[in-house]
Amino acid sequence: MASSTVISGVQGALLVLALLVFLGNIMMWIIMPTDTYHDKWLPHILADTNSTFFGIQGPIMLDFTFPILFIAAVGCIYLHLGKKRTSDSNIGRKKTAHKFGFLKRPMIVKGLGIVTLIELALFTMFIALDVWYFSYYVRYLFKQVPLLQIQRREQVWQTKFDRVALVFGLAGNVCLTFLFYPVTRGSSILPMWGLTSEGSIKYHTWLGHIAMTLFTIHGSLYIVYWTLTHRLSEMLKWDQHYIANVAGEIGLLCGLALWMTTYPTIRRKMFDLFFYTHYLYIPFMVFFILHTGIGFACIMLPGFYLFIIDRYLRFLQSRQKVRLVSARVLPCETVELNFSKSRALNYSPTSIMFINVPSISKLQWHPFTVTSNSNLEPERISVVINRRTLWTCSYEFSQVSLHPNCIITGS
Repeated sequence: MASSTVISGVQGALLVLALLVFLGNIMMWIIMPTDTYHDKWLPHILADTNSTFFGIQGPIMLDFTFPILFIAAVGCIYLHLGKKRTSDSNIGRKKTAHKFGFLKRPMIVKGLGIVTLIELALFTMFIALDVWYFSYYVRYLFKQVPLLQIQRREQVWQTKFDRVALVFGLAGNVCLTFLFYPVTRGSSILPMWGLTSEGSIKYHTWLGHIAMTLFTIHGSLYIVYWTLTHRLSEMLKWDQHYIANVAGEIGLLCGLALWMTTYPTIRRKMFDLFFYTHYLYIPFMVFFILHTGIGFACIMLPGFYLFIIDRYLRFLQSRQKVRLVSARVLPCETVELNFSKSRALNYSPTSIMFINVPSISKLQWHPFTVTSNSNLEPERISVVINRRTLWTCSYEFSQVSLHPNCIITGS
């Protein structure tokens, strides 16, 4: 009991530490577009971090990259200690959880669906941050207009048009920074705050829509700007030391192709198209980094880095084969699949499980909602599948009960 109290105290300290670092990171996001950051803070940080090891991106790595990776490391320790709690601590933990249970209680919000107060607070904070970031960067960059207007020999409104187009791209980068956290299913960041990947996937969808809207406006405005100033040749510019326009255009085309297939009708009726075009995120990210440079890209790289690690770990997990215990056909053309599992695998009903049938495709992993309970069925995990898509209606899937070596992974 004493050891459980110590572990609980250490967990509380780690949670407070992670919260302080997170708030500090948010503060840097808030202050970044202001004169205070660019005129006072940045020169001092550059002087301390501009070395042969960190280079010019030292301030960004210190302000935006390190905090997120530090929180992820603290989260790993926090969750590991949570597993070491004895069963005697469950009573005290339930009392504590009851006090703050209202923060995780689901509620229906019109236009948003089912959310918790924690999710609603984080999403509201993000929208406020993006609006602040956009408005203050417009204010800051407009101060450059008089000098740029003279250097470029163009009208004032044209230079302001250019600055606004740039700010749309900067605001899109804020969305891109947070885009990968909800889909990093093995990350320690979400569960440390009481969130789940399946419950947060809607925020990945919303952030993707907002990011692509901003990036599309960013690219379109620059094409209009270059047309108005008779500089369309800028579209073919690939500056190795500044902004590579060609890389940005290729990245935007990849993003648009991916974005068009994410709408619900296309995703449900042509899941294969949705699935395979989603891999365009790889060239999109590569050309985004080439477009902005590694220094600026370090702002959004922590989330992408954690996502890549998660993908690799899931790849290793997917190499394990799981035995299909039974399958039965239910009314309304539905199929129940029951798989064997380890007693150590704990989950809650409505968790998401990804299933792959190699005889159909070794690449396709389809998400399904878990219908069993690990407390009531410790050695079995079940899903109920409605046969509506090409994948579930295929002959191979109808013979799935004859394939005991189908692969499964879940979160």
